[in-house]
Amino acid sequence: MIRMTLAALALAAGFGAGAPQAQTAAPQKNDYADKANWLCIPGKANDACSIDLTTTVVKADGTASVEQFKADPKAPIDCFYVYPTVSTDPGVVSDMTANAEELNVVKQQLARFGSKCRIFAPLYRQVTLTALRAGIAGTPLPGSTDPAVRQVGLNDVVDAWNWYLANENKGRGVVLIGHSQGSGVLQRMIPQEIEGKPVQKQLVSALILGSNLPVEAGKDTGAFKTIPLCRSAGQTGCAISYVTFRDNVPPPAVSRFGKVPTAGMEAACTNPAALAGGKGELKAYHSNGMAIASSSVAAPEWVKGKPQPATPFVATPGLLTGQCVSKDGFNYLEVKVNADPADPRTDDISGDVVNAGQVMKDWGLHLIDVNVAIGNLVDVVGEQAKAYLAKAN
Repeated sequence: MIRMTLAALALAAGFGAGAPQAQTAAPQKNDYADKANWLCIPGKANDACSIDLTTTVVKADGTASVEQFKADPKAPIDCFYVYPTVSTDPGVVSDMTANAEELNVVKQQLARFGSKCRIFAPLYRQVTLTALRAGIAGTPLPGSTDPAVRQVGLNDVVDAWNWYLANENKGRGVVLIGHSQGSGVLQRMIPQEIEGKPVQKQLVSALILGSNLPVEAGKDTGAFKTIPLCRSAGQTGCAISYVTFRDNVPPPAVSRFGKVPTAGMEAACTNPAALAGGKGELKAYHSNGMAIASSSVAAPEWVKGKPQPATPFVATPGLLTGQCVSKDGFNYLEVKVNADPADPRTDDISGDVVNAGQVMKDWGLHLIDVNVAIGNLVDVVGEQAKAYLAKAN
């Protein structure tokens, strides 16, 4: 099950990032003035981002403490999020009902940003896991090859974005956040709706995660011509993008992450733990049971011989470090687990795709692209918010 889920997520990253296609049968537009069409939006009852993010912090010596989380309803900037492929609806394109999978993904990838920004996360009619699984199995669903299918989700997100700008933004700075299919949508929306337009000056940053963002080889721009890669936490109007692989399981030749097909271009990699380059400690918030698009995933034994924490998240300071590397034509965030068999804390993390006992190397750590560095990303967004406000005032 995890293998198929992750395959779908990975394919969605490529599926969503191509050139726009003409739509042959436009569905009815969503009314984004209706809060039911948002997962997260200020003032919504039962907002999907108003959830328990309590974390057990486990040190190397096995001692633990509990870290509480509190959102900031008066945060000075906004975050606009497009989620990855998670829908298990039966058709090719999802409906606009938030099921358990949509509710869970914002818990894993988004809600923690609520300490730095007001959160806006529209529902959109994405290409479903159901359709992608069927395609992988060789039995594509009717209509799944129609190029207009790719346009439905983009149109929804653009409509949500424009409604947000007209009704909620009020001149505030905004961070765009996406993962996998969501990042693919943003890669199409940003040149179409933001670059070269007045709203670009309000872009605090764009987090294009778990997707191959093309940049010119050795440069910081490419697919985004006027939005460079972020090289410091004080830089604004820039992008952060990476895909993750373990240091001891690099991308194989068949990997679809870490490389782009266009000559002279390469996949961007910016390490949120060290934007200027080099290694940095990854501040991961590990799920203690749920992955972004699957049912319960077995968590490691966090401390040998001790009961598992009861909190929904676990942090393991010092366990992970990351650095952007270029190897064999691939650019990616290399994740190293600093295992120490002499201490009682776990020496590994969950996140690989395993089939018949074998790690599927071509998927890397796509399932936890965001979790593995979300603490760093939240910190960076906080610093960028300060820098943006200082320039604006």
